[in-house]
Amino acid sequence: MKTDVQIAQEAQMLHIKEVAGKVGIDEKDLELYGNFKAKVSLDILKERADQANGKLILVTAINPTAAGEGKTTVNVGLSMGLNKIGKRTFTALREPSLGPCFGVKGGAAGGGYAQVVPMEDINLHFTGDIHAVTTANNLLAALIDNHLHQGNPLGIDPNRIAWRRVVDMNDRSLRNIVVGLGGKTNGVTREDGFDISVASEIMAILCLANSLDDLKERLSKMIIGYTYANQPVTAKDLDAVGAMALLLKDAIKPNLVQTLENTPAFIHGGPFANIAHGCNSVVATKTALKLADYVVTEAGFGADLGAEKFFDIKCRYANLDPSAVVIVATVKALKKHGGVGKNELSVENVKALEAGFENLQRHIENVKKFGVPCVVAINEFPTDTEAELNLLETKCAALGVPVVLTQVFAKGGEGAIKLAEKVVELAESGVANFKPLYALEMPIIEKIEIIAKEIYRADGVEFTPAVLKKIKKFEEDGLGELPICMAKTQYSFSDDQDLLGAPDGFKITINDIKVSAGAGFIIPMAGNIMRMPGLPKVPAANKIDILSDGEIIGLF
Repeated sequence: MKTDVQIAQEAQMLHIKEVAGKVGIDEKDLELYGNFKAKVSLDILKERADQANGKLILVTAINPTAAGEGKTTVNVGLSMGLNKIGKRTFTALREPSLGPCFGVKGGAAGGGYAQVVPMEDINLHFTGDIHAVTTANNLLAALIDNHLHQGNPLGIDPNRIAWRRVVDMNDRSLRNIVVGLGGKTNGVTREDGFDISVASEIMAILCLANSLDDLKERLSKMIIGYTYANQPVTAKDLDAVGAMALLLKDAIKPNLVQTLENTPAFIHGGPFANIAHGCNSVVATKTALKLADYVVTEAGFGADLGAEKFFDIKCRYANLDPSAVVIVATVKALKKHGGVGKNELSVENVKALEAGFENLQRHIENVKKFGVPCVVAINEFPTDTEAELNLLETKCAALGVPVVLTQVFAKGGEGAIKLAEKVVELAESGVANFKPLYALEMPIIEKIEIIAKEIYRADGVEFTPAVLKKIKKFEEDGLGELPICMAKTQYSFSDDQDLLGAPDGFKITINDIKVSAGAGFIIPMAGNIMRMPGLPKVPAANKIDILSDGEIIGLF
């Protein structure tokens, strides 16, 4: 089979005007970025405010493993499969960060014959959204340090500044730095650091804002630090909101592209799935729902992180009503959760698969708690055996959940027709009755405990004294009714990445807690969460090149 990049480069793409026309987007609402990319006006949402929404389908997965699950690939394939059975469909995904592209992960636009194109553009600078977020973030950082240098009239404590600089690259050397060196003319000397751009609160805000006005309101609430009197200081206090919003005026508009089979796709926004909520933008999802019968979107990592945040944060803020959930798994990944080593995953092992199934079962049970029906999509590999596939079908049937084999990597939309039919059956059954997991009015500690016990199945939660002190301060500052955005390892239900499968008998330890008051959530930290990744010993960047004829190699 051809490589992903070869398949993408051979794609027969339609002009983006033609793709837009398929779903009723008028040319006046397009801002072209060449022939195959366009920004879409937010006016569509205003003009179609009274129009009924299409059906929203979430694609999530088991806890990720090195064996791979193919969540994005199934998402793209399902959208194409739905179109093949006559449902006008949109896919809505996040934008890839440059850091992982040049680090370990490589590109993030699907795979095989289930990709979004132009793949190279999407994985590189695209339409500049992440650069806009980077610049807005660093403008605020510059204004903070200038405020200190110019006499600090707000009385900001330099040792309690929470706002960090960002860059869209994996660079461990920037995690902890000192700024203001070289004398008085260079500013106030203090410790600082860089996060990767997609971990910026501004990225989370961009993806949760319903409009430009909402964007500005959220930016104004961002807490950049505290005064010597222990009072929060916001971006509004620094008169930074207008300039940041100006830098984001184009970034807030959804990006329209297409799949290999010309299904319309919004690729917009890319918040970290650990430190933030890990979903594409609200405006892209809501716009797609006005333009299509079905919108297929996804959330970051496994369902314990991604789906929970999608339901409790994104759906709550955007007033979304999901109709069905697809939980992606592979036989290999489930055997990994069952204790099989990486080199033995291609060998039939029904016993290990049965043990690893407990991970999938827990995700199924968790999704049901939100009142949304689900189907399991098994991303099929040639090494999967009949005995293994039969076991999965039997085990899922016992839980009252359908399971469907998909072959989207090799067959594109054709390989997702059965899955598409099952999704339509669930979505049109009318059984969905979505409800969040917890009420916002609950105390912060209680909300954290509900997530830990109900979703992770922890025996309890332990809070350090410093965390309890911060929680008290957040509630005193009127932030107690924000939703919770848990930050923990994606590899396990627990806060120990080595506890695979469906562990029990553990407690979650919250060793730090932060607030993103503009984005609108509290971030409890379980374990050491990396906000600035590093490059591996042999980065993907070492194998990426562009040839004299313009061909890009090594990106995917």
